[in-house]
Amino acid sequence: MALPSIQTPRYEIRIPSTNARVTYRPYLVKEEKILMLARESADPKQISRAVKDVVASCTFGAVDPDKLSSFDLEYIFLKLASKSVGEVSKLTLKCEKCGVPNPVEINLDEITVDMSSQPSPRIKLTDKIGVVMRWPTVDLISDLSDKSGGNVQEVIMALITGCIDSIFDENGTYRADDHSPEELKAFVESLNRTQFTQIQKYVEAIPQLQHSVEFCCGKCNEKNSMLIKGLNNFF
Repeated sequence: MALPSIQTPRYEIRIPSTNARVTYRPYLVKEEKILMLARESADPKQISRAVKDVVASCTFGAVDPDKLSSFDLEYIFLKLASKSVGEVSKLTLKCEKCGVPNPVEINLDEITVDMSSQPSPRIKLTDKIGVVMRWPTVDLISDLSDKSGGNVQEVIMALITGCIDSIFDENGTYRADDHSPEELKAFVESLNRTQFTQIQKYVEAIPQLQHSVEFCCGKCNEKNSMLIKGLNNFF
């Protein structure tokens, strides 16, 4: 006789950048094990792979994690964690005045991605030439972290070229994925300062998970108000 199966509840979420609805379920013990092993490895790439695999499974294959923006992926994973291990995350934050650590609780369901100032991805560089941008994927962010100890300008260049979706002129559209990183870098390096700044402003506006936290320091009674950003800072 077959063992009984437990029905897993389903929930619905809207992807921040597209507002598309996606059905998801909490992650299970087998998936939590994958996440734990990845965290123990302390390898950013392994952690990224684990998060992507769990998101793909828990959204029933409705989303492709490799094509999601980094903040979309983080937001979906945050909601998975909320339904899987609990809505409340306990953090330790230092008082801005005396530096003493304070325990703070955050409701994960209250964390949002601010899309209110999202710039247009279509940028005209000249009367005839322009680019269409895309938000970075978690793999691109992971690759940039590997280069973080190197030249800052090279990191910025890698981020910008990685966020180009296509280049267009009066003759047609040229997809970035059909061209090498070297070709894209050469294109960006051919821009003048004003044109480069237009593109740079787009990547500087990359949305993030964020949440305002207020607490009163247990030692000096100072009232603290902080804006927490990024997935890792909520766990």
